[in-house]
Amino acid sequence: MARERKRRAPMAEMNVVPYIDVMLVLLVIFMITAPLLTQGVKIDLPQAASAPIEPDKKEPLVVTVSASGKFYLNVGDGQEKGIDDALLVQRVSAVLRNQPGTPVLVRGDKNVNYGRVILAMTLLQSAGAPSVGLVTESPPSPARK
Repeated sequence: MARERKRRAPMAEMNVVPYIDVMLVLLVIFMITAPLLTQGVKIDLPQAASAPIEPDKKEPLVVTVSASGKFYLNVGDGQEKGIDDALLVQRVSAVLRNQPGTPVLVRGDKNVNYGRVILAMTLLQSAGAPSVGLVTESPPSPARK
C-alpha cells in the first residue's frame, strides 16, 4: 500500500515581527534625541498676551539679542557665537536676496537694554527686511481654584 503524500502549498505570508522590533527601537531613539535637537541661545523672553503667528511654509529668520546685548542669527555657521553689526546685516541681506519674503523676527531677552533691540531692528531694516516681528512668551494662565 503506497502512502500518498500530501503536498503543502508554500506560505505566502510575511513575518513582520522583526520589522516591528526595528520600528520600536527607532521610535525610542527619536523620542530621546528630539529634545536634544533644539538649538539656540538661552534667553529669558518677556511675557505678553499676543496671538501666535500663522504657520508659514518658510522658516523665519530669527535674530536673538542676549541679556549681554550680543546678536545671534539662526542661519549659517556658529549659531551659538555672537556676531557683530556688519556681519548681521551682510548675512540677513544675503538670505533675503536668495529667499525673498522670509519672515524676520527678533527675540530679545527681557533684561537687555531696549536700545540693543531697536538697533537690531534698525540693522534688519537696513538689510532689506520689509517688516520685523518680535517674539514673546505667553504669560502664565491664572490657576483655577
